[in-house]
Amino acid sequence: MTLRDLTLGFMPLNDAAPLVVAHELGFFKKEGLNVTLSKQNSWATLRDKLAAGLLDGAHMLAPMPLASTLGVDGIKVNMLAPMVLSRGGNGITLSKQLAKQIPLNNDGDLPLPATRISDIATARKNAGTKLRFATVHPFSCHHYQLRQWLTQGGITLDDIDIIFLPPSSMVAALYSGDIDGFCVGSPWNTKAIREKVGVTVLTSADNWPGALEKVIAVTADFAKGNADVVTALIRALYKACLWLASPQNKLEAARFLTKAKYLDLSLDVIAPPLLDSCLSGLDKSPRQVQAFCQFDQGNQADVKEFQQLLAMMKQYQQVDIDQSSDVLAQVYSDALYLKALHQSS
Repeated sequence: MTLRDLTLGFMPLNDAAPLVVAHELGFFKKEGLNVTLSKQNSWATLRDKLAAGLLDGAHMLAPMPLASTLGVDGIKVNMLAPMVLSRGGNGITLSKQLAKQIPLNNDGDLPLPATRISDIATARKNAGTKLRFATVHPFSCHHYQLRQWLTQGGITLDDIDIIFLPPSSMVAALYSGDIDGFCVGSPWNTKAIREKVGVTVLTSADNWPGALEKVIAVTADFAKGNADVVTALIRALYKACLWLASPQNKLEAARFLTKAKYLDLSLDVIAPPLLDSCLSGLDKSPRQVQAFCQFDQGNQADVKEFQQLLAMMKQYQQVDIDQSSDVLAQVYSDALYLKALHQSS
């Protein structure tokens, strides 16, 4: 069988696991695909390479294909996200210095409401040195989750600053004091704990259980001309997601992810969040967080869920909801997903 060459972009995150597993266990090859996995250094770079055709597909933030299709994030390119790869896996980590001002005494303080830092935010604003938080991209669930957490604590954008950094830059920025906290995907919260520079106060599973996180994305033109390739890709990734359902397999996936070509981090950083364990940094036992990061639940794109993301994009004045709702069903169409699974049955 002649294999079809395919280059897929990914970011160094735990939720790239479906791509890594499909590659390591030969699921791609069984579907006739000779896949090269290409690690990217930022979401913007990944987006631009996919748009330019330098990548055939990519592990992507759930809101990003819609933003690209609407032309509100980089070059306007029609995208298709036919499958959900993961749910959850995010966390909010504060610097040790900020955490000491709260203070945090025990596990009963977690998950932490933002009301606990509202007075500090006000004082810092009045002093002309606003608290600064980082997240990974404007069109990301991390951004919306951070904004919602702050808003629920009575903290507005006038009170603090938000900047955008690649996930792998978060820990260094926290260590240097450039930021006071961040919202990022696994395993970078755990990395901050292992480096003793942060305290993880909230996970996406605490406030947003089962929330959409990553999708597999291709350009609409690529999908139109290569429907058989996209369905083969979906089948391979679906097998990987099912394989990732068990804790034993997640641990094996963590071992894959330690490799330099993937995350290049130690097993004690990568494995805990995959196994529903959240290190807090409070010198206490890790918190058990049920369904912290899921790969085998809700892989079929549901437009109703993406409508919720669209509502947040509108709430934060990123898009015109009347215009963007028309293309939502096109971007997150499940037609190829259903075709792929029908062919495998």
